[in-house]
Amino acid sequence: MTDNTAAQLPSELAATVHELMPAIRADLEALTRIPSVSLDSFDQTHVDESAEAVAALLRAEGLQVEIVREGGRPAVIGRLAAPEGAPTITLYAHHDVQPPGNDSDWDTPPFEPVERDGRLYGRGAADDKAGVMAHIAALRAHGGRPPVGVNVFVEGEEEVGSDSLATILERHGDKLRADAIVLADSSNWQIGIPALTTSLRGMIRVVVTVRTLDHSVHSGMYGGPVPDALAALVRLLASLHDDKGDVAVAGLVSGDAADLDFDEARLREESGLLDGVQVIGTGPFLSQLWTRPAITTIGIDAPAVDVASNTLVPAARAKVSMRIAPSQEPRAAYDLLRRHLIDHAPWGAQVEVTLDDEGAGFDADAEGPIYTAARSSFADAWDGTQPVDMGVGGSIPFVAAFAERFPDAAILVTGVEDPDTRAHGANESLHLGEFERVCLAEALLLARLPGAR
Repeated sequence: MTDNTAAQLPSELAATVHELMPAIRADLEALTRIPSVSLDSFDQTHVDESAEAVAALLRAEGLQVEIVREGGRPAVIGRLAAPEGAPTITLYAHHDVQPPGNDSDWDTPPFEPVERDGRLYGRGAADDKAGVMAHIAALRAHGGRPPVGVNVFVEGEEEVGSDSLATILERHGDKLRADAIVLADSSNWQIGIPALTTSLRGMIRVVVTVRTLDHSVHSGMYGGPVPDALAALVRLLASLHDDKGDVAVAGLVSGDAADLDFDEARLREESGLLDGVQVIGTGPFLSQLWTRPAITTIGIDAPAVDVASNTLVPAARAKVSMRIAPSQEPRAAYDLLRRHLIDHAPWGAQVEVTLDDEGAGFDADAEGPIYTAARSSFADAWDGTQPVDMGVGGSIPFVAAFAERFPDAAILVTGVEDPDTRAHGANESLHLGEFERVCLAEALLLARLPGAR
């Protein structure tokens, strides 16, 4: 293209994307109506239906499409060959969604998308069916003939751990090889400010079981000298943090995050922290959220209050989630956590620790011409607002899997979410204005990629 064409391209593509948005939104709403919850306890025919719907959308854009299943949920792979001498980009999203939870927690039915105040509400409307449609929008903006090769990979089990992803990448990875990979499953810094996610914490999840008795006994007759397992478990869990609220497991990796403006007021607003409840830990909030370990007890098995009897509980267990620094090796972190739990067993209680899940973090070297092209595309889509490089405290293990499988590709972690999205929670929503900007940014990136190598 000529320099003049290149200069006009952002405004031309912006007009094209704007014209496309009603149809893009209609397709997004149709996808959102499919309750494609990938958890085993839900009807998996809906996940199959969702995969077929995504495949149909990609075929309509001229891609060669196949649905692959390697022992797990169906994934969709679409391919469009590169013009002679042009680079190739792989676009990732996932079509499965989280369970909706209680319908009573939603203001409107979770699988019936509804617009309120410029946001589209519905389970999966943001996470991550909007990611799927951002890729479709970028292709449509180029009339199905982008100046680059395009691979699209839409996973069907991200919300349940991507168990078959390693096998898919092993058996089908050559179909996804590219110069750049866009993984559209993250967030922007805030409404009006785009972001590239350049770091993600890893994670370890364990089940810890504490035993003090071989059977339950009367709490009146033996309570006092005989410890119950639930009290021992509570004391053990409390040992995971020091008095200031910092993680007390020795030896874990810790780092410092980028210096962005993020104060206590924003933390309280975005997290929903109740009035009077103190923040915990020391150091900058973004470091605590992005580059330092965090430990949360996410479940406890113990007698329910309404069926409890006056007995000493012989055994109790908890599920503990530990987020680890982006550079921390997961198994090393697990060994440190396990050793801490065993060493801090109160009153000689028997402690068993079982690894439940693990995932590596991600820390990008976000420099080079492809990243420059991406940042320019974001800036144009957001009317000159430069994107920030941000971390995410959550874990997206598939990002590390792609980085390992394709070490020479530039990994761009992007997303359609914002701090008000409430992904995984009730009233999940998508900011429609920001969604259009995401679609435009990706269309611009496809246009700029041939000159970014």
